[in-house]
Amino acid sequence: MFVYIATKLPLFLVQTVGSSLFFNEQAGRNPSQATLNKHWTPSTTKLNFDDFCEIVKNERPTEVHELMRAFRKMDINGDGYISHNELHIVLTSRGEKMAAKEVDAIFSLADTNKDGKLDYAEFCRLLESTAEQCQIAALERLEADAKLKRQNFGNELDSPPKSLASTAVTVPQPPHKTEPDITLKKDSRSSSRPSSARSRRSSLSNAITMAASNTKSVKLAEPTSIQDWHHTCMKGSFFLEEDGGITSLQYRLTVPQTATVYLTIRPLNLSQRLEKPSSWMSVDTAVFVVSGKDTKEDSTLVCFTESRDKEKCCWKGELSAGTYCLLPFTTSCRLRKRTRKSVSKPVTLVNRTDTGELDLTRDFRGALSDIFEVIDLDGNGLLSLEEYNFFELRTSGENCDEEAWAVCKENFDTRKNQLSRQGFMELNLMEASERGGDPTDLWVTLEAMGYNRNLEMVEACPFLIDVYCEEGQCTLQPVSLESGHRILNTALQRSITARSEVKTLRGQENVLVYTYRGEHRISTVIANKTNQKVTVHVNNEQSKNCSSSRGMSVFAVEVPARTKMVCQHVLPINEHQEWTYNCVESIIPCQ
Repeated sequence: MFVYIATKLPLFLVQTVGSSLFFNEQAGRNPSQATLNKHWTPSTTKLNFDDFCEIVKNERPTEVHELMRAFRKMDINGDGYISHNELHIVLTSRGEKMAAKEVDAIFSLADTNKDGKLDYAEFCRLLESTAEQCQIAALERLEADAKLKRQNFGNELDSPPKSLASTAVTVPQPPHKTEPDITLKKDSRSSSRPSSARSRRSSLSNAITMAASNTKSVKLAEPTSIQDWHHTCMKGSFFLEEDGGITSLQYRLTVPQTATVYLTIRPLNLSQRLEKPSSWMSVDTAVFVVSGKDTKEDSTLVCFTESRDKEKCCWKGELSAGTYCLLPFTTSCRLRKRTRKSVSKPVTLVNRTDTGELDLTRDFRGALSDIFEVIDLDGNGLLSLEEYNFFELRTSGENCDEEAWAVCKENFDTRKNQLSRQGFMELNLMEASERGGDPTDLWVTLEAMGYNRNLEMVEACPFLIDVYCEEGQCTLQPVSLESGHRILNTALQRSITARSEVKTLRGQENVLVYTYRGEHRISTVIANKTNQKVTVHVNNEQSKNCSSSRGMSVFAVEVPARTKMVCQHVLPINEHQEWTYNCVESIIPCQ
């Protein structure tokens, strides 16, 4: 019942929480009829599991801070309570109207002390707790019902060192989303499989073993006269999304004339202590250079940073005059969801001075300073409107227009019509002051930028792209902030298939496995040339010192008819030790 109100909020609040409606009651959500109609149209006859997963991914659950914000709009006198009459008027007259009995039932359940008023902060806590309990119950039921399927589809990856291990409690998402696939866990209580499952796969198995004697990369020599080349650079960041996907800025590179170009990307160290670099410095990075129009069919992979020099990934070659799209990439082997440890008391963001005025704490100022460093894309120490808008897009999904920017410049410290670091601090202090020191919205911003409640950046990896041009002056500009860019996925597939050893699965000459062996990673693509989907079982259990982008050693992928899809990326857990990739792919027959 607690969940029901989130699906029946009035129209002027639907924009805040409307996208969180879909799922079933067992998963802690109760979809409205409008939401059901959006996904089940008159022409819909059925939904398969892939369709269902795509819907759930897009219909995110309601966050407590969103509900609190919605209730505050209903709380006219701002005392933290809503009367029965206020709630009744709003919920029965706006948006998807509720019946009076439904409102009475909700109010009776939430009004624990029967004083005729709803403490909506407590209500939101109960709502969150109820949703979590429903989700836990649903997961337990799924585990019981799908035991046999889990046994057939695989077991969890052996845990690597804590610094690189993924302890995500959700089913891992595919590393690339151009095509649907399935990744399932196996019952961890037993590594054995039914003999029937073994016999179904044995005649179709195909083993591919790859080994690397060491992970010391061949360095691409930096041009000796590079100090004389024109240099431009741009910062950015990989952001880890709730579904395990990666969001990053895309860039436009303009080359005025045919020139020799030296291109690099590396993680950006924000630590002020030389002996303790930022925790994300081990995250792998790369840049794909694509020419052509903004469609998958017209794009052409030109090159990608394939060579390693310590944490830097490099490419050197000739680029013709023209405009190129630069697409940053990480495999997700070392940037993935982890179990969020419960924090008894989150870091304090705002306190009061001796005079009673609100101020930002030292810890919060430090985090804001690092955020400023990341969103100052050109590194000039100031935020332009364009840079600030990328930050706003990431944290709130909105843009700051020219008029609002003018007001911003009038009230906060600016230089050259751009926001200074001090002005950025003042802006956040104003936001905290407007809410009386309530840090809820501040935490929304921090979490969107990859921070946890201990003010640690654990779900983001800032990076720096450098472009050196021997002839002429190249320009580099940020273009868009995107997740799972279709052109990047296509470029990634082409980079693998063009430089790979290719084999067919035994007994399935129209199912191909491309295995790319680079200086520091191994990647595979599965191509299904048949007219029906195939399910491929993948087993990495014999690999040593390896971390898969799937987060599992055994899993299955479903490849639609006549398509290609990236199967997995593999990196060494410890780069200073030998690592061996040993993978067996085999077909799972349709039932």
